[in-house]
Order: sequence, then C-alpha cells, then structure tokens
Amino acid sequence: MNKKGKNRKGVMYSTNRDFEYEYENDEMETLPNNKQTLKICIDKHRAGKIAVIIKEFIGTSEDLKSLGKLLKSKCGVGGSVKNGEIIIQGNIRDKVLEILKEEGFHYKRVGG
Repeated sequence: MNKKGKNRKGVMYSTNRDFEYEYENDEMETLPNNKQTLKICIDKHRAGKIAVIIKEFIGTSEDLKSLGKLLKSKCGVGGSVKNGEIIIQGNIRDKVLEILKEEGFHYKRVGG
C-alpha cells in the first residue's frame, strides 16, 4: 500500500506544518557499527545555541534512540532524537567523535 494508505501509526491529523507521519514496517535493519558511516556536524539551533547533529544512521528508530541515549549520558548533556537525527546540546563534537570511535562507528566531520 502507498504511504497515503492505512500504514500510518497513531496520528490521523496534525496541524503542525513540520509533522512527518511514522509508518509501520518502514524501517531498515540496523547495520553493524563498523559498517555505518555517520555524518557529524555543528549547527546553531534555538536562541543561537550550538548543537552537534549526527546524521545518516541506518537502522531502526529504537537503535537510534539507544545511541542517542548513550551519547547524552556519556557527554553529560541533553539532546533529542528527531527525524532520523541525533541532536546533542553544546559544542562537544570532539567528545562525541571519541565516543563513536570507541563504539566502532565510522564517521565524517561535516562543516567547520
């Protein structure tokens, strides 16, 4: 069935312009850490605060959330997991890179 069909999970209607529907059975199997190549960049978010963004994780949303939780706890900062990306608060890209390296991930630094 196409994406406009009955595979939507939990939400029938949203007034949020940035809302993206979640679809059942739409996730890929998680690749092993050493087969992943994550893109790590720094971006300014709300009120000009700096955040580290981890992109291009290939796998289930549960595995992405657990990686986000691991990074947040080891760095001692806040953050979130949204739209297939992990957002870590603060300008701590080097620390995030060290943790990803320890976990066996390959990565590319993107931008400044």
